[in-house]
Amino acid sequence: MLFNSYGFIFLYLPLVLIGFFQLARWRRDAAAAWLAAASLFFYGYWNPVYVGLLLASIIGNYWFGRRIADTGKKSVLVLAIGVDLALLAYYKYANFFLDSVNSLAGTHWSLGTIILPLGISFFTFTQIAFLVDTYQGKVKEYNFIHYVLFVTYFPHLIAGPVLHHKEMMPQFARVETYRFSHENLAVGLTIFCLGLFKKVMLADGLAGYVAPVFDAPAAGVAPTLIEAWGGALCYSLQLYFDFSGYSDMAIGLSRMFGVTLPLNFHSPYKAVNIIDFWRRWHITLSRFLRDYLYIPLGGNRHGTLRRYGNLFATMLLGGLWHGAGWTFVVWGALHGAYLTANHAWHALRCRLGQNPQQPLPRPAHALSVLLTFLLVVVAWVFFRASDFHSAWVLLHAMLGGNGLELPDAWLPKWGAVGSWLVAQGVAFTPQHGLLPTGALNWVWISLLIVWFAPNTQQILAAHQPALDMPPGAAKRLLWRPSVPAALLVWALAFVAIINLNRQSAFLYFQF
Repeated sequence: MLFNSYGFIFLYLPLVLIGFFQLARWRRDAAAAWLAAASLFFYGYWNPVYVGLLLASIIGNYWFGRRIADTGKKSVLVLAIGVDLALLAYYKYANFFLDSVNSLAGTHWSLGTIILPLGISFFTFTQIAFLVDTYQGKVKEYNFIHYVLFVTYFPHLIAGPVLHHKEMMPQFARVETYRFSHENLAVGLTIFCLGLFKKVMLADGLAGYVAPVFDAPAAGVAPTLIEAWGGALCYSLQLYFDFSGYSDMAIGLSRMFGVTLPLNFHSPYKAVNIIDFWRRWHITLSRFLRDYLYIPLGGNRHGTLRRYGNLFATMLLGGLWHGAGWTFVVWGALHGAYLTANHAWHALRCRLGQNPQQPLPRPAHALSVLLTFLLVVVAWVFFRASDFHSAWVLLHAMLGGNGLELPDAWLPKWGAVGSWLVAQGVAFTPQHGLLPTGALNWVWISLLIVWFAPNTQQILAAHQPALDMPPGAAKRLLWRPSVPAALLVWALAFVAIINLNRQSAFLYFQF
């Protein structure tokens, strides 16, 4: 079931909300059980077969968690994490590794078709965090219904955020969570509608321009400079609004139930460097990789070279987490290299007596944001491309390998400037038809929104929409409950809802 579907918006969500708060008037544990059951239905709507797998994972990890709490044995923790990772490895990576071995050894081993259970990476990582927190003595409550709800809670189950037990279980135990609040409903609906608009009107609007460019290399077509950059930018912006929209919708849905989720997305294309980017993009995954992989590997405790090695290894595995393919590994390696270079640059500046945390002058800040964005776009090419050949063909074109050829339709529009460019050797030639003219309008309008508009949590800052909120609020668009604000939000929602006929799954569902 998709958040951006008529069935979810007009049937599932109202029924679950009404049932939750009506049952809460009778017994809070019944309301929690209702929400857990509704979340299991939400998951099973995609494929009922895998509800059993999810339940088995929940029961197994809960049992292991109680054993760890009772015995304090590290061997139980290692066994439990091993079982979780083995399950994830089978469903997500078994055929990938077999295909890699077959291509190297010339063998033909096969496990047949393995359907990837939706959200398995998210519910596996969530439960690994629970096990580690239990071993470290951070878990204080072991109510089974609350634990089931913690794992299955439908706003986060499919595509995050990756939750910590300690930040969610106390909320499920609060009396206030089970009392209906008009403020929570208004704030939650506003955030949900903003996210719905981003997904339906912006992300899905950009989506149609992406596939023709990324599919061209496999068809033997070498995109021009403009087509390659246009396709890469459209995908970068599609993914941005898709994930931003999902993150908003998840936070908004949860807020309607009186539960505040952690912030997972904070204008990452405004980042001034790659370190800053990973503090803004998929924030809870970055937190998980830091706490449960980078720090256990040694973090920065064993010298500079070991630190950079740990950082690079963490990003490699982060790339592999996103998808079972070598292109994802390269994407992770690129970001590992970016982060290593970024930290090395900061270390050099510190040795020169400079403060890397000092705000940059406005021109330098703008150039830093632009450079960071371009590095991220280059890495997204590997993230989206179906194979290395397609990625290299696109990057070759983006670097000018196919020449500086501008669309011939631009020449009559540019007048004297076009004539001057022709005199300088710039060619205006027919394109391959991979990128309609309208795509470039989408790009520059989207970039204006990305770089200059406040994000959702800044607009709703007065109502603390998420956990771990960074400082800062919108200056001109700060939301307050009022008739004009309601009309504007409902107008955005109406535009999105009448366009739900072209609904599509969120991109992070495949990870």
